[in-house]
Amino acid sequence: MSALRIGVAGLGTVGVGLLTLLDRNAEVVAARAGRPVVVTAVSARARGRDRGIPLDGLAWHDDPVALAADPTVDVVVELMGGSEGPARALVEASLAAGKPVVTANKALLAVHGRELAALAERHGVPLAFEAAVAGGIPAIKGLREGLAANRIERVAGILNGTCNYILTVMREEKRDFAEVLADAQKLGYAEADPAFDIDGIDAAHKLAILAALAFGRPVDFKAVHVEGIRAISALDIALAEQLGYRIKLLGIAARTPGGISTRVHPCMVPADAPIARVDGVYNAVVAEADFAGRLVMQGRGAGAGPTASAVAADLIDIARGRFTPVWGAALAPAATVPMAQRFGAYYLRLMVLDRPGVIADVTAILRDQSISLDSLLQRGRKPGEAVPVVLVTHDCEEAAMRAAIERIAALPAVLEQPTLIRIEQG
Repeated sequence: MSALRIGVAGLGTVGVGLLTLLDRNAEVVAARAGRPVVVTAVSARARGRDRGIPLDGLAWHDDPVALAADPTVDVVVELMGGSEGPARALVEASLAAGKPVVTANKALLAVHGRELAALAERHGVPLAFEAAVAGGIPAIKGLREGLAANRIERVAGILNGTCNYILTVMREEKRDFAEVLADAQKLGYAEADPAFDIDGIDAAHKLAILAALAFGRPVDFKAVHVEGIRAISALDIALAEQLGYRIKLLGIAARTPGGISTRVHPCMVPADAPIARVDGVYNAVVAEADFAGRLVMQGRGAGAGPTASAVAADLIDIARGRFTPVWGAALAPAATVPMAQRFGAYYLRLMVLDRPGVIADVTAILRDQSISLDSLLQRGRKPGEAVPVVLVTHDCEEAAMRAAIERIAALPAVLEQPTLIRIEQG
């Protein structure tokens, strides 16, 4: 059988990793694909840069969109990133030309997934994106194929390695957020502008994709509630440990009687939960299905090797003629559950003046909102000085908790904005 000819747009970390994998593991890939998989054309911004791999004999296109019309390219691999610009133009042009597309671009899929899926289906070609979520973890195949016969109730995970690394180091070394972030930037784990990661946007893109797969609804990035980790302090991490929890940035999508809830935010999870023990740059995806039960997948969520591995897996499927519709099921609109309706327990930390009556005032406000306490933590006494007070609530509605916090923050003895972290079971 003739070789499957690949055009690669983007020769950054992942692009170079893919070319290295296809060269080094050529025999393995050919055996599993049923034919050779070879790169015939590439496109990148700087033609003369030394990328540490030979590019001799490959067609070079300064304009990546030209790959869509290149007769020596059977499949286009988009590894440039970004939800607009050349990446979107290339994917749209390739699908319209009847060429399969493999992409690692979570932003593109989260923002334009609905339109791209329709375009792929209209032209009868695959749009594959295993590498867009959780790097080398087969999360897409797990949900779309492995759990194809199941009704999925919930999917959650650690979806950003940068945030997980920062929170892990803060806990292990008892250091503050800003200091650990600076070190992560020096080590290359965080970008010079880390906002995309630490503000939760990257995780939200991935969660929007997972929610579409899990619940058969169109991708809806705007429906995802997003909070990052900037406000997490070393004090909160230490107090969480005292209470038997660890703090993780989680993406959570769940089916509820009122519709689909999708949210990304810091969570306290029990220290003995499997997801609590996923540390460093590792990712994890947890799926809860009616017949298969609870599945936990973990591994490296980024980097040249894991992401290139996921891209190559999609190429092997295409070479074999394995063609799964983009979302794996007919999409149907589903109501979005607003964050105000989230129901669960909460960790609330206050910095208050240590004087009589403060706790009584706080608990009275919680009582007025029908919020009951599971526990209260205050270490030592410092009359007249600022002290942390931690309250852990029983399950309640987010709207009630927000109303209570607004009143608590206005108390004269409360010295700074209260810190709220939601408690999840992982």
